[in-house]
Amino acid sequence: MDTDRKTVFLVDDDVTNLTVGKNALEPYYDVLTINSGVRLLKILEKNVPDLILLDVNMPEMNGYETIRLMKKKKETADVPVIFLTAKTDHKSELEGLSLGAIDYITKPFSPPLLLKRIEVHLLVEAQKQELVDFNTKLLDMVEAKTKTVVELQNALLKTMAELVEYRDDVTGGHIERTQRYLRVMVSALREQHIYENEISSWDLELMLQSAQLHDVGKIVIKDDILLKPGKLSDLEFEQIKVHTTFGEKVIQKIINSTREQDFLEYAKILAATHHEKWDGSGYPNKLKGEEIPLMGRLMAITDVYDALVSERQYKKAFSHEEAVEIISDGKGAHFDPILVDSFLSVSSQFKEISANIQ
Repeated sequence: MDTDRKTVFLVDDDVTNLTVGKNALEPYYDVLTINSGVRLLKILEKNVPDLILLDVNMPEMNGYETIRLMKKKKETADVPVIFLTAKTDHKSELEGLSLGAIDYITKPFSPPLLLKRIEVHLLVEAQKQELVDFNTKLLDMVEAKTKTVVELQNALLKTMAELVEYRDDVTGGHIERTQRYLRVMVSALREQHIYENEISSWDLELMLQSAQLHDVGKIVIKDDILLKPGKLSDLEFEQIKVHTTFGEKVIQKIINSTREQDFLEYAKILAATHHEKWDGSGYPNKLKGEEIPLMGRLMAITDVYDALVSERQYKKAFSHEEAVEIISDGKGAHFDPILVDSFLSVSSQFKEISANIQ
């Protein structure tokens, strides 16, 4: 068979009709004549044509029953079927079309007319396939573009976080650890069905990536304060507090100048609210209770835990057990009491993360 030619199955129990149809079609198509619907279904298990001409009135299984079975199978559901029949009533024609046939030709048929109808329908099928192929390519292009945007977002987040890392030699490990702590906390909340409505609205991976920027505002803190080996004075501490509001402002400035801004909304919330306290004594806005966004309340626990178990210029590291006790004591004062309970249930995972990422 010529592989460039379309294949047509002609199904009819009448030998004369098969002969006439094959003679008309063979100069233009590869034609297989089949004398029953039962035999057609068996052949379709191994060979699928470009189009089927199907007689309605056949013994054993008529054309309507045959197309019903064809449409139930994924492999043959989309094969175009044209009914050939001696019936001329509208009811029969409507029944055939409602079963999924693309056309309905009455017998005896005119060979030129039959050829033209087949040509038109095969052209339509080819155009449909071109449209499917185009949509597939379009989806691939969108997926590739989306991947590129995500990569750019991650690169931006990482680069901005590294600006702080270069200023503070403990920040790099701190950023990675707090991301891991956040993932553990959110997983625990999901399993415990806590704050699930709010969490379900987050893009979790985007939020975790955005957590890298929670301390981005530290780029404006002077080295003699940021790296001071001793306790900060009240004035110095007030200057440290500026990193939350500056972080929020610099992220907002980026948001204002880009269309891809959803990923930065998480970062802005985390930068602005991770030092707020449940009892309203935190900074910069002295938010209280659930006025503090859930992301900020989560970040507060992970940030404080990591600060406690890490050695800094001004202090030695606390043990895991000491850090857990301090956070537990802050329940209802510094921290959301519900989140503290959840933290206590997974604190051993925090200890493991802290030991593995130095």
